Amino acid sequence: MADVTQNPAAKGGWSTGTKVLVGIIALVVVISVLAILTLTISVLDTKAGTEFPYTTTYHVTLPDGQPVTIGNSHILVTSFNNELIADVDGTKDNLTVGQERVLSPRHAQITIAGVPLLDTDFQITLTYRGSSGDNANFDMTVRTSKQIPEYVINRLIPPSMNAQPA
Repeated sequence: MADVTQNPAAKGGWSTGTKVLVGIIALVVVISVLAILTLTISVLDTKAGTEFPYTTTYHVTLPDGQPVTIGNSHILVTSFNNELIADVDGTKDNLTVGQERVLSPRHAQITIAGVPLLDTDFQITLTYRGSSGDNANFDMTVRTSKQIPEYVINRLIPPSMNAQPA
């Protein structure tokens, strides 16, 4: 009769294959977490003449009188009746319901742990839809030169805008 005390599997220990599999899974989890935590998006000005064939649209709200930053564009809106004063990077416009404000094109570079992963040019168009309470409602169209994951676009949009895909 065989002595079960010499067989590690009989003691409830893991086999070498199981240990390797668990190690690989743990490594993948650690790398994934580090990738998510080190994902950065750098936004710069872009060249004129870029085409933007990819489009994503959101319904967003901008808090009245509170600055919001999308990429590196600074936006401040102040509403009065059915008009809105939109200050985008120091340029003020009066908007009425249905009017658009096109932001200057920008270039975004996405990196993980400092390694460039993806870059694209993008342009944002805001269409004023009116005010509700202390918020100005907009349809926001994000057009990009390359197709990029929606997760990356969502990182550009601050949570205070309450973006909902349209």
